[in-house]
Amino acid sequence: MSDGISVRVDTEQFVPIRKITGFLRLYMELKLHKENVAQKMVLCTWLAAKFRNSGQTCVCANRILVQEGIYDKFANALLEAVQSMKVGDGFSEGVAQGPLINEAAVKKVDSLIHEATSKVDSVVGVRELRIRSGVIRRERVESFPPHNEAFGPVAPLLRFKTEEDAIRIANDTNAGLGSYVFTNSIQRSWRVAEALEYGLVGVNEGVISTEVAPFGGVKQSGLGREGSKYGMDEYLEIKYVCLGNMNKD
Repeated sequence: MSDGISVRVDTEQFVPIRKITGFLRLYMELKLHKENVAQKMVLCTWLAAKFRNSGQTCVCANRILVQEGIYDKFANALLEAVQSMKVGDGFSEGVAQGPLINEAAVKKVDSLIHEATSKVDSVVGVRELRIRSGVIRRERVESFPPHNEAFGPVAPLLRFKTEEDAIRIANDTNAGLGSYVFTNSIQRSWRVAEALEYGLVGVNEGVISTEVAPFGGVKQSGLGREGSKYGMDEYLEIKYVCLGNMNKD
């Protein structure tokens, strides 16, 4: 008999797994991501957050919110960076993007790009082996539903005007695992990090997971934490012992 389960699945699988396990402790890492990009100088850091492992990690950004004042400049820089990525066998020298895990993953990415073609400003992509790397520029937030997780090398760019707009858009999802904020303002970094409904927030950092830090999400991104002392606490029970009327011998 198991006391707990630690599992990583998609948000759509949360409810059926929860029904099966009942009241069994469940430490789930569900996936839907967001990123708020503030400056072109963070491009390399952001590429790691989005395109590492061909976008196939649970904390890869799923939506990129770019302030309108730097939107075009950042989008052009990102397009150039994506176009320069070498796609091929992951064991070959210089290859930056390898294949997706299976044909179903390729079809999902292709479907997202196909769905976007009628609603976007521009799409750039390169296809080799079983992969498509793409950048999608969107003017309307509703053109990319917040529950559509790519889990692949596709980067939707969304424009926002104010900090409040960015927070509202970022939190408009039923999941909340990883988020990223890029800014030069320490005040804004704390203000936005506090407002984001996510279990993990990286500030000017695209690789945020480590075994010594608590890892987990909020809303439908699961229950509990892994890593750090908080991860150990999830597998323990608290016992209260009250001592009274003891002899003095």
